[in-house]
Amino acid sequence: MATKAKKENTSQEFAIIQTGGKQYMVAEGDTVKIEKIKGDHKVGDSVVFEDVLLVDNGSDTSIGDPFIKGAKVSAEVTKIGRAKKVTVIKYKAKSNYFKKRGHRQPFFEVKITKLA
Repeated sequence: MATKAKKENTSQEFAIIQTGGKQYMVAEGDTVKIEKIKGDHKVGDSVVFEDVLLVDNGSDTSIGDPFIKGAKVSAEVTKIGRAKKVTVIKYKAKSNYFKKRGHRQPFFEVKITKLA
């Protein structure tokens, strides 16, 4: 299922990309919060998503099997951070068992620059 991105423009053209095990519906100018990408990336770097599942430009639609060959979506990394802390507690009554752990999931925020 595709996750809706923040809309900044109202163009008809959009694509559905896959990254980090999730699918995102994106258009040019959108800002999307995605899973951390492997590799050495900094704010301002450009990334290219080649796993494009669908492209719709308003008049015709291209659907991949599973991906569209030659289709790419370019984006720029605007923010690298970690989400709010999630606390995990394991507890068993009457057995003196209690474990408390915290986790902050890393994320990238990217701005879609070009659909090709």
